[in-house]
Amino acid sequence: MNYPNFVKIIDVGARDGLQNEKQTVPSDVKIELINGLIDAGVRKLEATSFVSPKWVPQMADNDAVLNGISKRDDVVYSVLTPNMKGFDAALAHRDQFANYEVVIFGSASEAFSQKNINCSIAESIERFVPVADAAKAHGIKVRGVISCTVGCPYEGDISADKVAYVTEKLVAIGAEHIGIADTIGVGTPIKVQKALDAALRYIDIDNISGHFHDTYGQALSNTLAALQMGIWQFDTSVAGLGGCPYAKGATGNVATEDVVYLLHGMGIETGIDLDKLVDVGQKISAFLGRQNGSKVATAILNKRKSLTVS
Repeated sequence: MNYPNFVKIIDVGARDGLQNEKQTVPSDVKIELINGLIDAGVRKLEATSFVSPKWVPQMADNDAVLNGISKRDDVVYSVLTPNMKGFDAALAHRDQFANYEVVIFGSASEAFSQKNINCSIAESIERFVPVADAAKAHGIKVRGVISCTVGCPYEGDISADKVAYVTEKLVAIGAEHIGIADTIGVGTPIKVQKALDAALRYIDIDNISGHFHDTYGQALSNTLAALQMGIWQFDTSVAGLGGCPYAKGATGNVATEDVVYLLHGMGIETGIDLDKLVDVGQKISAFLGRQNGSKVATAILNKRKSLTVS
């Protein structure tokens, strides 16, 4: 099996992981989280989103976060911009970063699209045309993410043809990278491979990433299945930040620590210092007052404790 020699981790904890937290996370805590991830070796991350604070109050401090975080030329900073108002606000920070990227998103599920953003898949993509055009005009990269690529809480199983359709549309309007997301974590390896295969009809393998939730404990299996196809970029979330809104009490994003441990154990480089990463994840978990969502982090922390005691 020819696995990639290197995998790029895109940590989404500061945005996707924190956005649904009920308690307000202060800007300085978010800044410390992002800076900690960078210090641990993460070279691509979702920093914040420019959405209406009415709908996502947690991200209302986007300006403060972007102004406060470390700026490194070797780091790609991504921000979510669902419309032109969001893009215009994000554009104000363009000159602060050498590598700045906006994220747009579609769904492979018609029902999910209707229930979440009150429009069809086709209409949602049309809404992103001016955003993608404006980003191109300002030399900003555009990443597209497709949700519910293997399953939907309303429709059930999602066919690979729908993934192909949305990929083709997003690429046509200017998305340079496509993230294939198992939003509710129901995917299994063969289903995930079919979804990735469908997307690869319209996007090069170097411009695609896997985004797997761990609701049913399948995220690492799905990651391995993607690696077997040559996929070498993955969205993950430090400490497993981010719950699944459709399965009460279930975990959401796969923990960055767990994926990094898997990769390092396979001899695949990530450029990430796992011990530093564990410290970052534990610090934000402690702030949130919850158990660390990473099994690897929990094991390493327990091992450290036992060594200290002995």
